[in-house]
Amino acid sequence: MDLLSTLVDKGLRRELPTREEALAVLATSDDELLDVVAAAGKVRRQWFGRRVKLNYLVNLKSGLCPEDCSYCSQRLGSKAEILKYTWLKPDDASKAAAAGVAGGAKRVCLVASGRGPTDKDVDRVSETISTIKEQNEGVEVCACLGLLSDGQADRLRAAGADAYNHNLNTSEATYGDICTTHDFSDRVSTVQQAQAAGMSACSGLIAGMGESDADLVDVVFALRELDPDSVPVNFLIPFEGTPLAKEWNLTPQRALRILAMVRFVCPDIEVRLAGGREVHLRSMQPLALHLVNSIFLGDYLTSEGQAGKDDLAMITDAGFEVEGTDTTTLPEHRRPCGDGAEAQTAAAEDADAPAAAVPAPSDETRRDLVAVRRRGAGTDLPPNA
Repeated sequence: MDLLSTLVDKGLRRELPTREEALAVLATSDDELLDVVAAAGKVRRQWFGRRVKLNYLVNLKSGLCPEDCSYCSQRLGSKAEILKYTWLKPDDASKAAAAGVAGGAKRVCLVASGRGPTDKDVDRVSETISTIKEQNEGVEVCACLGLLSDGQADRLRAAGADAYNHNLNTSEATYGDICTTHDFSDRVSTVQQAQAAGMSACSGLIAGMGESDADLVDVVFALRELDPDSVPVNFLIPFEGTPLAKEWNLTPQRALRILAMVRFVCPDIEVRLAGGREVHLRSMQPLALHLVNSIFLGDYLTSEGQAGKDDLAMITDAGFEVEGTDTTTLPEHRRPCGDGAEAQTAAAEDADAPAAAVPAPSDETRRDLVAVRRRGAGTDLPPNA
């Protein structure tokens, strides 16, 4: 396909595709899927070889969030029967993190439900970061605490936070459809605050919420403009008890096309396969490793993931290798000591292309695939790592 040859050439040059090209990737047929994966795989290998970075989530505070994000099992009014607990103590959080590090995780992601941290919360998380770093040599720590207030990013950076995560989730045009308690610009501002404080920015999306192809391209282009170092791609986990519980819009093939599109738009950025991969990719997960260079190990915030040992076996069986702490994830030109990524803005003026139709949900919903987390942080049971 001429499209794929063009996208590979652009990806190898770190050149932004046009919106029309990104939409065309999402519109490819299932018959073309392996060609799409192979093409995006060339771009992935150019910048990241066959390395896979492992990340491990620690849910510091679960449930009872005052925000109304429709996709979230921890949202205001959620009836999802998830674990609910207040802040973990630093030692308990460090023990949970150590399990992930022992399983091969290079980065620990500390997440807390809520609109954003108070200054006391920042102090608490700062102590947790210090404890984790003291007990786990070489580990990266990413904080994900919601919307940041003035000065909080600087304090987290001073405490040793290497990165900060705050996802854009969906396009600006449709953001109000999934959340009314804050807006898209709040999220953009928090990512920019993290970058200004010297933290590595991590910001991604959630696919499968009923969005159009145009929405997916919009949010990925918005992410590219923000220029984060890592882009986690989540696939909606339709929790019972949330407004989006009936949104089963994804097939494994569509999920792979979405990942390929993200790779073409973000060729030299860490693209992370995140929540929902087991639910929607299922047995096709190994193919996704040809598109992403980073995954979460084990469980997520409120749902259980694939067993950590199975994650490691999948990586090995697919011919990839776990990235060690002695290896820098990003290509040299994206590292802080380098020149930074080149701005590629010419394609931004391309006219919008019409969106391809979103496939209709299947009549058969696989509710057996959504398993609420009952182990690890906040429980007396050992974690999955």
